[in-house]
Amino acid sequence: MSHRSFDVADWGIGWSGWEETRLARRESVFSLANGHLGWRGTLDEGDPCVVSGAYLNGVHEQHPMPYAEGGYGYPDAGESVINVPDGKVIRLIVGDEPFDIRTGTLESHEQFLDFRSGVLRRDVRWTSPAGLTVRLRSRRLLSLTHRSVAAVDYEIAAVSDAVEVTVVSEIVSDEPLPEVHRDERVRAALRAPLSPVAHRAADDTRATLEFRTRRSGIGVAVAMDHLVEGRAASVDTEASSEQARTTVQARLGAGESLRLVKFVGHEWSPSLSPGALRDRVEAAVGAAARLGWDGLAHEQRAYLDAFWKASDVIVDGVPWLQQAVRFALFQVMQSAARAEVRSIPGKGLSGPGYEGHTFWDAEAFVLPVLTYCLPEAARGALQWRHSTLDHARARARQLHLAGAAFPWRTISGSECSGYWPAGTAAFHVSADISAAVLRYLRATGDGEFERREGVEILVETARLWMALGRWDDDGVFHLDGVTGPDEYSALVDDNVFTNLMAQRNLRGAAASVRTHPARGQDLGVSAGECDEWDAAAAAMAVPFDAGLGIHQQYAGSTERERWDFDGTAREQYPLQDHFPYFDIYRKQVVKQADLVLALHLAHEQFSDEETARAFAYYEGLTVRDSSLSAPAQSIVAARVGHLPLAMDYLTEAATIDLDDLRNDIDDGLHIAALAGVWSALVCGFGGMRDGGDIVAFAPRLASSMKRLSFGVRHRERVLRVDARPEGTTYSLDAGPPMTLRHFGQELVVSPGDPVTRDTPPRADPGPPPSQPRWRSPREVIEADDEPAREDSPARPAVAG
Repeated sequence: MSHRSFDVADWGIGWSGWEETRLARRESVFSLANGHLGWRGTLDEGDPCVVSGAYLNGVHEQHPMPYAEGGYGYPDAGESVINVPDGKVIRLIVGDEPFDIRTGTLESHEQFLDFRSGVLRRDVRWTSPAGLTVRLRSRRLLSLTHRSVAAVDYEIAAVSDAVEVTVVSEIVSDEPLPEVHRDERVRAALRAPLSPVAHRAADDTRATLEFRTRRSGIGVAVAMDHLVEGRAASVDTEASSEQARTTVQARLGAGESLRLVKFVGHEWSPSLSPGALRDRVEAAVGAAARLGWDGLAHEQRAYLDAFWKASDVIVDGVPWLQQAVRFALFQVMQSAARAEVRSIPGKGLSGPGYEGHTFWDAEAFVLPVLTYCLPEAARGALQWRHSTLDHARARARQLHLAGAAFPWRTISGSECSGYWPAGTAAFHVSADISAAVLRYLRATGDGEFERREGVEILVETARLWMALGRWDDDGVFHLDGVTGPDEYSALVDDNVFTNLMAQRNLRGAAASVRTHPARGQDLGVSAGECDEWDAAAAAMAVPFDAGLGIHQQYAGSTERERWDFDGTAREQYPLQDHFPYFDIYRKQVVKQADLVLALHLAHEQFSDEETARAFAYYEGLTVRDSSLSAPAQSIVAARVGHLPLAMDYLTEAATIDLDDLRNDIDDGLHIAALAGVWSALVCGFGGMRDGGDIVAFAPRLASSMKRLSFGVRHRERVLRVDARPEGTTYSLDAGPPMTLRHFGQELVVSPGDPVTRDTPPRADPGPPPSQPRWRSPREVIEADDEPAREDSPARPAVAG
């Protein structure tokens, strides 16, 4: 896994020089997005390129779902993200030779993604095979204030000799996707998903292309316009059904330059007419052109200044970690900032991985960050879930259940995952969504959202649990035959994570209906139904092994045979690639945090002693064959006092993409794992607990941390937590005073009146628990055999 690291910087990430190896990795890391639109970090000229990548959130194509043998209730249609027409391509011809960094002499090449400006910069000095030297500078942004707009500022300068240059700015359609399925029927459906509808060019600088997806029937329009500065000899634009091109030709004297500013608009709709889409996208481009690059860049910086002022996480003492944390937070923000009632895909808009699907981890991992850092984006994501309730109700009816069964994987809201026990029976996704609703309501007090959307989500998911559950003769409520977060166990009874999240769902639904009785009546909820929800919640089964003194992951789990970890070689991980699922399902082995995730998300249900014992036990079973595990393990390790272990897990989460620890970043970033970096710091080392009416903190820092500071938005205020080894200062920017807890002690913080409290001594947690052979976090992140030390101020080799 040896590789070259990215350049370290507090407020950005860069790459100096050029290597064609691991090109797709850099395309993912340098991705830009705004929640509506995503562009991978490909080179301006489009070549060389591994995955071109231009995406609109929600634009997808349907394909058949092939089964060797079908069954009742199996989803029969899949959905896959597609490339929309790509407007970021700008090709350059110097003299009569195309600019290609693989030819001629590349004297310098730098790329830098700036987290404060939201701009991807590139600076190149190149000499053509004919000996003509030019300098290319480009800047690229996807607007956070104009959701449909992207822009490229492209400047070419002659260095020492006069040179003829031709700049060709394009919109290119039907860029190929990487292979997403082995079945030819699926590949055929996705091979050329866009059908041309209309095209036009105007005024030498403008062009618009319109398409409709062949199966899903989604209309897409992409338009471009240009501003040209410098002595251009000619500017001409042409368009065809599948491509638009603006060509600028100029002769540059030594030291002279040509600047091209490109504005690209993107719109889509399943229902708008082509004319309406065209008018909308051209209006967006026109507004951007009137602002110009400087106007867009100024608005972008102002947006990000406000975001970072409230939400920045400062980690003093570990430079590579500071960069990784801001990279993670920047990418999470980008995945959702302007999604506006759209989903948050597992890869965000950084690549085609997971076919562009949204999973439960959007609500369980990403929405906690958005709720406390960008609450308007969290609200939009939850409104999107509400907009898909009819699909979830239909899925529940198909499964002979009441209420709403939200899908395991989806783009449109319909289930688009093929039948799989670890997915189809993972009903916890509905409770994860309801938990995100309840968290958002606690943090924001958004009564309008609760009345309009929240109550309905909570009611329909509560009805699902009543339909799924059963009462035994002792008056205990059980949820049988479900799958929890751990995909190495399936169709189990009383998964503790699922049961506790369902319990919270039932109680939250009853309380919300009582707060909004008229809304409850609209949904047909009676007082008796609310009482039934409360009763089921109070009687919920929570399996516990009294002999071991720990909660079971599911009923009987601790009685099963343990996996033969000592007999499993390093190269046999991930297990799913080397062993049959039937064998994995019947053994004690955990793919990803399940019971441990419950220790975090339902922390109020476990005593400190129960948490420590359970964490130690499940550490010995968890192999982390999922990117979602390390953040949860970091949080709980910090909570029980194993700070070096928590730091190791934080390192793994923080470097999962920058160092491509799982060798799968080529098709996009792990947005949920990146969100987990924030949670590991804020909820782990910062000790934040948000389950009750009062937010609580208990900060404890790793030995390499001199300071941990973070902001939390709460009810239109920003609370700043500044933790140092000796104590923590809490300050409030504005608004009414805020009551919180510091290590259990209640205190009140008022604007302009910071409060500082000492860090109490902690009990010795004892020796840290061990992990399965080959699966300790240090063994994962040090797979290149270069040592990393938790207390070292230098960037470890694994930190990209």
